[in-house]
Amino acid sequence: MRDELSQQRRELPWVKVDKEYVFQGPNGRETLSALFDGRSQLLIYHFMYGPDWEEGCPSCSFWADHFDGMTAHLNHRDVTMLAISRAPLNLLAAYKQRMGWSFKWVSSYETDFNYDYHVSFTPQELETGERYYNYRKGSQFSASEAPGVSVFYQDETGAIFHTYSCYARGLDMLNSTYHHLDLVPKGRDEADFPYPMAWVRRHDRYDE
Repeated sequence: MRDELSQQRRELPWVKVDKEYVFQGPNGRETLSALFDGRSQLLIYHFMYGPDWEEGCPSCSFWADHFDGMTAHLNHRDVTMLAISRAPLNLLAAYKQRMGWSFKWVSSYETDFNYDYHVSFTPQELETGERYYNYRKGSQFSASEAPGVSVFYQDETGAIFHTYSCYARGLDMLNSTYHHLDLVPKGRDEADFPYPMAWVRRHDRYDE
């Protein structure tokens, strides 16, 4: 059934990306096309880290702890994976060093990218509760940033297509720790917490 669902996901309609996005990365200014790094498939994790935040989201950090080990394998299958946040590049670099990560992480601060893919919200959207997230309008997400993953394909002519995005619980597929917990007798064991992931800490904060 999972294989059938994955096939249905791949058969969803693609949307051509006509807008030009330029990100700040470790190699300077990089277009969306450059982020593919010579491969045809691009997988982007929308990491919650606002431009005025002191550190990255602990839940997104939980997810990101799983990224580095996948890089070589994804590259071998014609996939480039990286993270994008609105925080300035210097904050991303410092937090990345603190957490000991090596995956690529770029800033979308000077672009509309996060807004166009519905993972950042304007002050007006936050005030009115008209945030559009996870394919519906409402106030289900109260922060100025939200998590998500978006997938893009670049064909032989250089044209780029948005092929898929998912949000909220759809991101579970990227977190192998949760899938391992699902196998053990206690499972995720979150029923007594005020909300799922209330137990999660940044990996350098569990002993505090």
